[in-house]
Amino acid sequence: MNPDLLGPIMFGGALLLIFMGYPVAFALGGTALGFAAIGINMGLLDFALLQAMSQRIFGVMQNYTLLAVPFFILMGMLLERTGLAEDLLKTMGIAFGRVRGGLGFSVVIVGTLLAAATGVVGATVVAMGLIALPIMLENRYSKSLACGIISASGTLGQVIPPSIVLIVLADQLGAPVGDLFVGSLIPGLMLSGLYMVYIGIIALLQPKKAPAMPKEARDLGGKKLSREILVVMIPPLALIVVVLGSIFAGWATPTEAGAFGAVGAMVLAVAKRRLTLASVLDSMTETAKLTSMVMFILVGSQAFSLVFRGLYGDLWVEDLLTSLPGGAIGFLILVNLVVFVLGFFIDFFEIAFIIVPLLAPVVVRILSPMFAEFDEPARMALVWFGVMIGMNLQTSFLTPPFGFSLFYLRGVAPKSVTTGDIYRGAVPFIIIQLIGLISLFYFPQLVTGLLSAGVGQSY
Repeated sequence: MNPDLLGPIMFGGALLLIFMGYPVAFALGGTALGFAAIGINMGLLDFALLQAMSQRIFGVMQNYTLLAVPFFILMGMLLERTGLAEDLLKTMGIAFGRVRGGLGFSVVIVGTLLAAATGVVGATVVAMGLIALPIMLENRYSKSLACGIISASGTLGQVIPPSIVLIVLADQLGAPVGDLFVGSLIPGLMLSGLYMVYIGIIALLQPKKAPAMPKEARDLGGKKLSREILVVMIPPLALIVVVLGSIFAGWATPTEAGAFGAVGAMVLAVAKRRLTLASVLDSMTETAKLTSMVMFILVGSQAFSLVFRGLYGDLWVEDLLTSLPGGAIGFLILVNLVVFVLGFFIDFFEIAFIIVPLLAPVVVRILSPMFAEFDEPARMALVWFGVMIGMNLQTSFLTPPFGFSLFYLRGVAPKSVTTGDIYRGAVPFIIIQLIGLISLFYFPQLVTGLLSAGVGQSY
């Protein structure tokens, strides 16, 4: 066997095992052990290199940045399991209900808030599907439009901070998490705004697809509605503003803000008399499951990257990407296409842990000249690239036939909603997201604007 081919074969072998359905952590770890044995047998890999494995694993477990993952997941789970998210949606729906498309607007707004609270796409889509879809169908919304609004709003958790995706991407790219949070804020809110513009156009041109709520459904008004808004909407909004504001102002690290957010969600649940033992146990169980999955994949990815680099696979990737025609533009087009296609078949964790670490050195080398006017061009390049990958993954989450968000919604949608309804509803929002992705490409200041103004740089 040609020694130069071991790296590419190892990379392809890991993807093949993942596509065959093997657990990602074991596919990565098993591939690493198998090719380590081959490399040692061929004299290409020193056995002493594997002794670094334990140090790498301990480094993962001691990573202070990754501690933010369970905190933000717990914060979102508590808001969902205690019914605070459902109250938020119902109150917002009544507030906007008299306007055509108002219920759709409220779903986008609440989806944005839940994205900021949970940072987990699956949890947000499932929650919105269970809470919002029945209400929208009761109010005679088009099935496809309702499904599109919910699945698209749920995927905002990819790019709106504090996103779990951004935390993982920052760790793998070697970029500050706070920078990715700050850089993704404007693109995420831009997408929310574009969604609402689209819903408004549909409500104007095809009012039967997005009607106003009937008067009997808006059972609150005047002072009662104002009081309900204050009681239901202000506390979660204040929590999210404090959590993100402390990060952006540089008062707290993302990990510290996540811990505060988790405690804050518990306090809100106590204040509403919703904090039960069952809801706490359920939230903590789901948090432990998701966090354990991330940690296991990280351990497998550490083994994979160690052996892959030992077989000089990283040099193969760098040579391949730096020799592409078109320079930086060719690199960005190819990488975005690869990430977009892989997003159909494997979760963002696998993409983040397998693909992104291989790209980071190339990003610094190729894209840094684009940000030469900044004091730290490499840092800006990594942040811009990380936000772009996050938005790309968000787009692939929605794309039929394999979009993960569509599967999540299909799992909780009533039988009256067909898979075709879900697919048709997603298409316009995919186009909107592609417009957002292209905008990031042509206007990097959407990401770098707040950072260049010094937001969040003292954490």
